[in-house]
Amino acid sequence: MRTATTVEGGGRETLDLVLEAERLGLDVCWVAEAWGADAVSVLGYLAARTERILLGAGVIQVGTRSPVAVAQAALPLAELSGGRFLLGLGPSGPQVIEGLHGVAFARPLTRLRETVDVVRQAFAGERIAFAGSTVEIPLPGGEGRPMRLSLPPNPDVPIYLAAMSPRLLELTGETADGWLGTSFVPEGARAYLGPLDAGLARAGRTRADLDVCQGAEVAFARDEDELAAMLQARKAGLAFSLGGMGSATTNFYHDAYGRQGWAEAAAAVRERWQAGDRAGAAALVTDDMVAATTLIGTEEMVRDRLRVWRDAGVDTVRLYPAGDDLDARLATLGRALDLVREIG
Repeated sequence: MRTATTVEGGGRETLDLVLEAERLGLDVCWVAEAWGADAVSVLGYLAARTERILLGAGVIQVGTRSPVAVAQAALPLAELSGGRFLLGLGPSGPQVIEGLHGVAFARPLTRLRETVDVVRQAFAGERIAFAGSTVEIPLPGGEGRPMRLSLPPNPDVPIYLAAMSPRLLELTGETADGWLGTSFVPEGARAYLGPLDAGLARAGRTRADLDVCQGAEVAFARDEDELAAMLQARKAGLAFSLGGMGSATTNFYHDAYGRQGWAEAAAAVRERWQAGDRAGAAALVTDDMVAATTLIGTEEMVRDRLRVWRDAGVDTVRLYPAGDDLDARLATLGRALDLVREIG
């Protein structure tokens, strides 16, 4: 398996972590946007300060930029990094898109598909012309005509899609070079991999044509007592994902847990969270729900769990190292990298 991590923000600690991760031999660093710093500016800085590590936008949220603006950011990043750039795109959710950016979260599947189509036109150096449901270029009825970007074309920039719902997963298999996944339960992997494979088959492709990149927190416990405390400490965060990451009706994390065997528990957590009972929601999260989608345990447990991920079809494991400070996070990351290399 390849190894990756995700960083947010553009502070000095982010740079220090990425530089040390590169020295440790990490393969890929993804830069998230979420509701913090934009990914593009951070990636430009990291491209100038690193030499080997792949750098990915993980992810640029479609709807917050026009498809051509996405391509205009991606092409220079690919050039400045010496071909080390990966473009990650995703629909985000209604809370961020509508609540923060003031853009309608309408037809996310169509918007993502049409964005990919336009970005690929731009990457290929073509005159950009597209008449879709969410994207129309040039604007109809105006004075504009199809144009090419003045940047050198680069059709080889890999495109990854962040997807959790079955239809978006099918789109990923059909059109993307890689899949950025999360909330992954390897024992329930068919809930994700089935739609991915359907999309691959539709495009005449196989799993070998897609980088399956899955993310999880990694943390090492000395013994069972410390492990129990670690799992307990993370229940509030999972309750937020199931109940607060989205709106009362649209929550991709809640739905993903449901499709992987936790439907009743996820629904109960969301109901408590939406009712304002945060502590009650966290109390309904079980140890198994936390452990299923993380790499938390003793060193032997994490090693065994990485084997399960590998055997389930994960090509790249995206590690979120735990730790109270940068040194602790880097120590955790180093231990995890050693285990990944050990299992091959």
